[in-house]
Amino acid sequence: MSATGSLTRVRIRLALRNKAFVFFTVVMPLSFLFVFFLIFGRGGPGAIPYLLAVVLALTVMGSFWGLSVQLITFREQGILRRFRITPIGPGPLLASSILSNYVLTIPTIAIEYVAAWGLFGMRQWGDILSVVLLVTIGSATFSAFGLIVASVTNSMQETQAINNLIWSAFFFFSGATVPLPIFPVWVQHIAFYLPATYLVSGLERSLVTGAGVMGVAPDLAALAVSLVVAFEVSRRLFRWEPEEKAPPRAKVWVLVAAIPFFLMGAYETRTHRGVIQMQQIFHTIAPQGLSFTNPAPKR
Repeated sequence: MSATGSLTRVRIRLALRNKAFVFFTVVMPLSFLFVFFLIFGRGGPGAIPYLLAVVLALTVMGSFWGLSVQLITFREQGILRRFRITPIGPGPLLASSILSNYVLTIPTIAIEYVAAWGLFGMRQWGDILSVVLLVTIGSATFSAFGLIVASVTNSMQETQAINNLIWSAFFFFSGATVPLPIFPVWVQHIAFYLPATYLVSGLERSLVTGAGVMGVAPDLAALAVSLVVAFEVSRRLFRWEPEEKAPPRAKVWVLVAAIPFFLMGAYETRTHRGVIQMQQIFHTIAPQGLSFTNPAPKR
């Protein structure tokens, strides 16, 4: 633990020098906050908790992009090579990456909460404990996803290409930008094969309906299982040197990391739990100032 703590402090200092990391951790989330609140809120304070849930989810998901870019940069610049001469393994190093990213994300989350309350009139705080747990586990989970990408790619260009593909799915089909109930029902079910949807769904219930820890337990469980699997995959595929190439088994391990998503999506397709809950919340919030087109009918 002492090694992880020392590495975390070092990683925080290094992260603050990385412009891409700062952009995805601070600048981009705050930009989303003002764009979403000013355009989609349209002065309807009842819709602010719903929009804040979306902004918090995007802030947490930014860990995926920022950390993958940071790790591949460290490898290409030979920074990881310096860590290799110390008596630590990939596990503590990767854990420090996740922990430092979480520490740097917390101020942004706090600013978003304060802005929603002070600038946009939000008076509904939701269940703080469940929000904290979702942000904490979600940040670690998406950080671990970013570490997997950095572990299987061999260059910054390849990393950015894969990030764009995965981020587009997270961005457009999780409810993080366009509410899922607007899409056809079959798209809503497919969305629950993405880990990002569980983060968005859980935050919506916590902030809009005040759902406690037990109310978001399935979403927390989905994120936690994904975290454990993703971290172990990234640890096994970790490479110190830029000259090292991803081994052929990397593709197999990536498929292993995807197994929890298929199981969770299949469970949701059978129970319809998440789809129904997101539809109910949207139908409750839409008349209170949320300016989107009419949602798809509930089924």
